[in-house]
Amino acid sequence: MAAKRLSLREFQQGVIDRLQAIGQAGERATTLGVQIGEWHWLVEMSDISEVLPVPALTEVPLTKRWFWGLANVRGNLYSLVDMDDFLQQSETPREGASRALLVAARYGYSTALVVSRVMGLRNSHQWRRVEQDGQVSFTDEQGQVWRKLDMRGLLGRPDFLQIEN
Repeated sequence: MAAKRLSLREFQQGVIDRLQAIGQAGERATTLGVQIGEWHWLVEMSDISEVLPVPALTEVPLTKRWFWGLANVRGNLYSLVDMDDFLQQSETPREGASRALLVAARYGYSTALVVSRVMGLRNSHQWRRVEQDGQVSFTDEQGQVWRKLDMRGLLGRPDFLQIEN
């Protein structure tokens, strides 16, 4: 238990340090870096309402493998979608570093996107931007490619909305 507290404190201090550095630079980070399988993604902070450990869930029979089921988050039901399995056909571990991103209420969906790992706030304003076949991506200073998650586009995909097997 003490090791988890120490690591949580270190994580919180790291976030505070990054926020202060961004504030001193005069730029605000508006995206959250996440890992979905092997890929790095950027999610607009305005597209999510909360990041939390994967909650206990109730599986729903006769649904696709990437639809994990329903979870009660403070009295509200959310559908949980394994983003790695949905996008790449590989299952995300249900424990460890995996996190659930609650989709912002403005979209009208009570959905949580499960990602492999949260990598912290990212400021992509100075990164090289590339758009190919409608997919926006950025390359950071270390050469890492980050794909931009189009939340509205994802939520409008017919294959995302069809969960029955």
